[in-house]
Amino acid sequence: MCVESDGCEIEGCSSSDEVQTLSGSMSPALKSTAELHPCKPGHKFRAALMRCRTPTAAAGILSFGNVLNYMDRCTVAGVLLDIQRHFDVSDSRIGLLQTVFICSFMVAAPIFGYLGDRFNRKVILSCGIFFWSIVTLSSSFISKEYYWLFVLSRGLVGIGESSYSSISPTIIGDLFTNNSRTMMLSIFYLAIPLGSGLGYILGSGAKEAAGDWHWALRVSPLLGITAGALILLFVPEPKRGSADQGGRVKARSSWCCDMKALAKNRSYVCSSLASAAVSFATGAFGMWIPLYLYRAQVVQKTAEVCSKDICSSKDSLIFGAITVVTGLLGVAIGLAATRLCRQRTERADPLVCAVSMLGSAIFICLIFVVAKKSIVGAYVCIFIGETLLFLNWAITADILMFVVIPTRRATAVAFQSFTSHLLGDAGSPYLIGLISDALQQSYATSVLWQFLSLGYALMLCPFVIVLGGMFFLATALFFLDDREKAEKQLSLMTRPPSTVTVLTETTFQWGDTAYGGQETNNQL
Repeated sequence: MCVESDGCEIEGCSSSDEVQTLSGSMSPALKSTAELHPCKPGHKFRAALMRCRTPTAAAGILSFGNVLNYMDRCTVAGVLLDIQRHFDVSDSRIGLLQTVFICSFMVAAPIFGYLGDRFNRKVILSCGIFFWSIVTLSSSFISKEYYWLFVLSRGLVGIGESSYSSISPTIIGDLFTNNSRTMMLSIFYLAIPLGSGLGYILGSGAKEAAGDWHWALRVSPLLGITAGALILLFVPEPKRGSADQGGRVKARSSWCCDMKALAKNRSYVCSSLASAAVSFATGAFGMWIPLYLYRAQVVQKTAEVCSKDICSSKDSLIFGAITVVTGLLGVAIGLAATRLCRQRTERADPLVCAVSMLGSAIFICLIFVVAKKSIVGAYVCIFIGETLLFLNWAITADILMFVVIPTRRATAVAFQSFTSHLLGDAGSPYLIGLISDALQQSYATSVLWQFLSLGYALMLCPFVIVLGGMFFLATALFFLDDREKAEKQLSLMTRPPSTVTVLTETTFQWGDTAYGGQETNNQL
């Protein structure tokens, strides 16, 4: 049996177990029998709660929260045409929604990364979820005269979601290691395509059911509040680095030192730039592909120009379903391919990412070739291209865990997020809309030219994806050296405190040369 820190006897534990309190501290395994007393009802509840705080349960709850993060993000894209008609704005102004969201997201990410390396992470996560849930719910009541306020609300949502994306992967990194960590991170990052696809489906479905697009923004906040409560109750706060080297990290560096080390980490820099290319493409696609396919059907005369208050959501639903399926396939194929390739080369992680990126660019380019003639052909190209693109999400996170020590992982995740959004989806939706508007100026009333101009603007994405593949190839060159450096530094930081280095002889210096001095490790 085990005892809680107040001496309450808890059944179902062995004498060697430890019990974690709600505050996250670890209590001694066993107290003397004389100090024990029967558990009160409240103590039994706390004991049951502690038994539910398993690493697997924590990873599942964090993955659920990540699904909600991306679901809320893409709900707006699922009803984008309705929002554009409601507020009566152009392509470039509607693209501003995603740009403002991402800009606030990336500016807040370094702040939360700093906090996540130094304070209680699960409290920060829960507060962030509660914040964006309340703001999203409030934004559904904004009238059409205040489009600027709706844009501002998306910026505030970005701040709340930034806390989650920056910190939650580091908790999983401290709960698991090696292949287990790769698998759990794969499940966690499966939430990106899964949540994105469900966001399109949720937005379109809620709009159709209620007859009003505003209801699309009133479902995910309720789920978000539930996720925040689950994190507070069931997710532990592991010691940073507890899963690495079998011990706890004993040293911590300053923020400036962390930033200098990350800037010199070539694998980290190259993989962050590659992530920016992925974000550029996914941000532009998530915002514009449903509208692009709708315009393609208008050109093919299989759909009519929307003149109703509630427009058809068929393309958003199909695109959302494809995103969910391709996300599942991409993460599963990425996990299997990485495990298989690790048996042949230690550079498997970045090489798998590079090959998938280059293959994705080919099929994404084909979308704009076949869309004018065949919507089915466009969907097939989207399916293959997205599968290859989503293949690298979890692998990129695992690369970071290999080459960055635990005490600066939250900062590393935050600045990788900052970089990928700054150079990626912070500007890509607005840039695509701006190019589309510029191309439409000569033939503004032409339905064909509206379709072609958006397609020409989206053709920028395959070229950026190829650039990202090149950065992953560069990551493969430096990966082994940077991983070895991180392992050596971590072994020094986890050295037992009872072992110290002393000098057995006197050391003296003459000019630039030191004489004498012999280092030995003594046990105190």
